[in-house]
Amino acid sequence: MLRIELLVDARNELGEGPLWDVTEQRLYWIDSHGATIHRVDARGEGLKTWKVPEHIGSMCLRAGGGAVLALRDGFHFFDLERSTATPIADPEAACRRTRLNDGKVDRGGRFVAGGMDYEEREPLASLWRLDPDLRLTRLEEGIIVSNGPCWSPDGATFYFADSFRRTIWSYKYDLATGELLNRRVFANFEGHLRGYPDGATVDAEGFVWSVEVYGGRLVRFAPDGTIDRLIGMPTDSITSLSFGGADLDILYVTSMARPYQGRRRLEQAAGGLFAVHGLGVRGLPEPRFAG
Repeated sequence: MLRIELLVDARNELGEGPLWDVTEQRLYWIDSHGATIHRVDARGEGLKTWKVPEHIGSMCLRAGGGAVLALRDGFHFFDLERSTATPIADPEAACRRTRLNDGKVDRGGRFVAGGMDYEEREPLASLWRLDPDLRLTRLEEGIIVSNGPCWSPDGATFYFADSFRRTIWSYKYDLATGELLNRRVFANFEGHLRGYPDGATVDAEGFVWSVEVYGGRLVRFAPDGTIDRLIGMPTDSITSLSFGGADLDILYVTSMARPYQGRRRLEQAAGGLFAVHGLGVRGLPEPRFAG
């Protein structure tokens, strides 16, 4: 039976990037504008919080310990024991109106993260790949707000959204090199859905899950891009999602409490971390960065 639980009443200004780590059996997520990382167990207990130096767009864990952060001023290593950040590179240093945003690790251990225009208006940002040897490669440009990077179960298809173009694209993904090929429209929210595509993940059956931010629904897309399932959430300000739990069958969903278009969020649960049970599907383990 489907059950939606407010797991942590976090009141995050901009909750994002839930990340279940199968090794630790813990869930990480961030508050982008609160410049914090949070961690709990599968039941939402044992909360631990870290402050980070700047607004944070996403994070991944490293195979050798610690994390990589995508911050306002670029990629950083982060020592979780000492709470210290060490800069790697700032690929968008020339444009102070952008910051790094959503990101995930591919099956080869590379961290792919895109940027966003702080004003959410102009295509100023790019999509970047950080390789384990710390080499940076620009994969796409002309992006307003990067969101929802994720891969098919075999790693050969990459999905990516520019939220304010209301479009999710798919690409052929070369696992050997990390290059993108043959972009096509996977799903367009215009005329079909009332919100915008935000965070996304892929389940073990190869279906793509996207949150419909400002629409308040979880959308499950079939591999051909058709809508398979819609699930309403307690707040319309949901932002991202990730499968987790011991059996990878719980869908964790973040949300934000910050105002939208000058209007304060009225839903009591806005900014909370949710757990969705009873979906009947499972997710895939998230890889760690190999560098």
